[in-house]
Amino acid sequence: MTVQFLASLVKNYFGDGEELGMELSYANEEKPLGTAGSVKNAEEALKDDAFLVISGDALTDFDLTELINFHKEKGALVTVCLTRVPNPLEFGITIVDEEGKVERFLEKPTWGQVFSDTVNTGIYVMEPEVFDYVDPDVPVDWSGDVFPQLMKEGKPVYGYVAEGYWEDVGTHESYVKAQADVLEGKVDVDIDGFEISSGVWVAEGAEVHPDAVLRGPLYIGDYAKVEAGAEIREHTVVGSNVVVKSGAFLHKAVVHDNVYVGPHSNLRGCVVGKNTDIMRAARIEDGAVIGDECLVGEESIVQGNVRVYPFKTIEAGAFVNTSVIWESRGQAHLFGARGVSGILNVEITPELAVRLAGAYATTLKKGSTVTTARDHSRGARALKRAVISALQASAIDVRDLENVPLPVARQQTARGVRAAS
Repeated sequence: MTVQFLASLVKNYFGDGEELGMELSYANEEKPLGTAGSVKNAEEALKDDAFLVISGDALTDFDLTELINFHKEKGALVTVCLTRVPNPLEFGITIVDEEGKVERFLEKPTWGQVFSDTVNTGIYVMEPEVFDYVDPDVPVDWSGDVFPQLMKEGKPVYGYVAEGYWEDVGTHESYVKAQADVLEGKVDVDIDGFEISSGVWVAEGAEVHPDAVLRGPLYIGDYAKVEAGAEIREHTVVGSNVVVKSGAFLHKAVVHDNVYVGPHSNLRGCVVGKNTDIMRAARIEDGAVIGDECLVGEESIVQGNVRVYPFKTIEAGAFVNTSVIWESRGQAHLFGARGVSGILNVEITPELAVRLAGAYATTLKKGSTVTTARDHSRGARALKRAVISALQASAIDVRDLENVPLPVARQQTARGVRAAS
C-alpha cells in the first residue's frame, strides 16, 4: 500500500492486514509522487512478476481474475481496466480498437471533447518493465506521462472493458451514492448483519425499539441503540455504538461510529464523523459533512454543503452557513461583551469584516459618512481595508484616520458627527 497523506491513520487502521486475511506492507512517500511515482516507490516489492495497481478511493466488484487473464492472453506490457459510465467528464476517457489495444487517452474532457463512454478506472495490470519509464523521486502520472510514451514507442498497451459495479468515491456526492448502492444491492458486497425485513439490515448486538420507524433500505451497526419514536429512512447508514434518541429523523444520512444523535434532531443527506455528538433538535442539511469528535449544540442548524472540520464546537442555536475550518467553534452570537471579538485570521477574517460592514451599511442612508481607524498591526490594516471596501460598495463615504490610538479615533468620530449636524 502506497501512503503519503495521513499515512499514520491508514497504517493504524489496517495494520499488517492479518484481520483482513491479507499481508500488508507499506511504501511511504515523503512528498506526493503522482500515480506512477508512488508505485515506483514500491518497485522493490513488485519487480519479480506482473502486478496489479488499484486506486484506493473506488468501490468495485470487478472480476480481477478475468482482467489478469486478458492481460496474459494479449501479452500486454500494461492493461488498463475500463468501464462504461453515463457521465465521463470527471474521468479519463480511453479508446480501444477491436483487439483491445489502446488508441487514445484523454484526461477529464469537456463535453465537446467526449468521444467515448469508456473511462479509466485507475486499475491496471503491469509488467515490471514499466518501471523503466518512471523516473524515481519525481512526480509522474500513468495516463498523463507513462502511457503516452509507451504508445509512442509502440509498446503493447491494452484496455479491458470490465462488467460490474464501479464508483469513484472521491466526492461527498459519490460517497453517499456508494452507500445507497450497497443498500440497494447494486454492488456485490457482504453486509455484516441480519435482514430483519426487506432492505432493513441490523448488525449483531443492536437494540432497535419496536416503536422506532424503519423504512429501508438502511443499515444499523453493531451495538447501536435506536429508541422509540425515532425515524430512520432509506439509504441511511448508522455505525457501531451509535445512539439515536426518540424523535430523531435520519434520511440518506451516513453516521459513523460512536455518534450520539439527540432527541428531535434532523439529519438529511449528510455525513457525520465518529465520536461526534448531535444535541437536541439540531438540524444538519443535505450535503453537509461534520468531522470527527465535533459537538453540534441544541437547536443549531448546519446548512447544506457546509464542512465542519474535526474537533469543532457548534454552539447551541447557531446558524452555520459557511464551513468551519480554522475556527474553534461556530457561534450563535457574533456580538459579545466586547463587541465582535475573536482570533485574528482564524475567527475574525477579512471575509467576516466584509459581511459585517455590508450589513452595517444597510442601516445607513446613502451618502452617510463612517469614520474608520486601526492600530499598528498588519492584521488590523487588512481588516480595515475590507471594511472600507464593503462600505464604499454600499455608497457610504469613509473618513479614514489610518493608524491612530483608540481615544483619538473616538474624539475624531465625535467631531465628525458634530460637524455633520
